[in-house]
Amino acid sequence: MRIGELSRRTGVSPRSLRYYEEQGLLTSSRSGAGQRHYSDAEVQRVSLIRRLFEAGMSSRVIATVLPCVDVPGDPGVAEETFTAMMRERERIDAEIAQLVEMRDALDVLIEANSRHRAELSTTREPAARSA
Repeated sequence: MRIGELSRRTGVSPRSLRYYEEQGLLTSSRSGAGQRHYSDAEVQRVSLIRRLFEAGMSSRVIATVLPCVDVPGDPGVAEETFTAMMRERERIDAEIAQLVEMRDALDVLIEANSRHRAELSTTREPAARSA
């Protein structure tokens, strides 16, 4: 199938599919005119790549994980994939911890601002009337 059909079947833009190919995540054959042709198996591969991106993995990390799909019976590849996924999980955990700290700091500022606004509303004097 050509890139347009793969795009329609997967919901991934042709531009993204070309990017996946540039990053070594996806392969195609070329026609004599240079058009990309993909096998039906690439539909599932694109779906997996999308799930890995949604899990927060970069294309570099995905490239280290995909060999587990390509060579499922290789214990070394499985171990490398496991290590890469655990590293990604640790990275995500660290980002979550940092976001929680940032949210907590913002909550302190919001509370201080709320108190300040409440004080302003109780100390306001009515505006002087012109005579």
